[in-house]
Amino acid sequence: MRDFLKALPKAELHLHIEGTLEPELMMALAERNGVTLPYASVEEVRAAYDFADLQSFLDLYFQGMSVLLTARDFEDLAMDYFQRAAAEGVVHVEMHVDPQAHLSRGVALEAVMEGLERARRRAEDELDLSTAMILAFLRDRPADEAEALLEQAAPYLDRVDAVGLDSAEVGHPPSKFTQAFRRAAELGLARVAHAGEEGPPAYIHEALDVLDVCRIDHGVRCLEDEALVARLRDEAMVLTVCPLSNLRLKVVERMEAHPLPAMLEAGLNLTLNSDDPAYFGGGMLENFLACQRAFGWSRETFARLAGNAIEAAFMSEARRAELRQRLAACG
Repeated sequence: MRDFLKALPKAELHLHIEGTLEPELMMALAERNGVTLPYASVEEVRAAYDFADLQSFLDLYFQGMSVLLTARDFEDLAMDYFQRAAAEGVVHVEMHVDPQAHLSRGVALEAVMEGLERARRRAEDELDLSTAMILAFLRDRPADEAEALLEQAAPYLDRVDAVGLDSAEVGHPPSKFTQAFRRAAELGLARVAHAGEEGPPAYIHEALDVLDVCRIDHGVRCLEDEALVARLRDEAMVLTVCPLSNLRLKVVERMEAHPLPAMLEAGLNLTLNSDDPAYFGGGMLENFLACQRAFGWSRETFARLAGNAIEAAFMSEARRAELRQRLAACG
């Protein structure tokens, strides 16, 4: 089964590129850029990856970002992940990027966007890996800051496929960002949003009704609302579920208790993703394997989940047709 899951052409729809920063690269970039970290070794960094909840993770996540200063850093960050992902059978990556977290540190938006763009071109040329970019708003920052980011990013919007909404969910409902998402729609950008991870099902409703999203990132708490489940099923709304993330952030206490099987039984349009693989125990292959161990799913089930992601991805129709063929060839 491991060989099958590795060979399966996997499209990743829910990934935070800053969350791919492995401790080894973190330490190397800190040395290159003269950044002092509160860790003396890679082992000390890994030992800090024991999170009580989403906020405890975010504290370390933003601390780790301090080593990212130049376009070269962002290129190295993305390529490091793209190479690992391609080796695991990932064929398409959609990366959330958090510009506000870098602008607030004095890092120019140009450095972020140019570095990631160079990595994207290399990934296509060197790895046959297609990519998409989701410009994410930090929901625990002021809403008008998100609107300002959209305007500042105008020179780069030709390389942006969607806007997203991430960071600390509780207390920051989707409706807070109505204007920013409305502006994104006017600019012709797709919209996605984190909702129903730690926040209540009401946040999923808001993301659908107020932000007019085409995908819900996470969405695992939807099962608490039967009417919402029916709506998600009837609309075939894509949910980008991140199993190991949910485990490491204590959304579930153990994989066997994850709501994924119930969500699948309810007929929801699910995809599997890694979220922040450097912090949560592995990339796409490990997430697929964790589900296989916990739920004993068949090859057909995993192929269906991989197909869901290919159909929902931000990619050209030519690329989609190519990946459909690859998926069919997996049997």
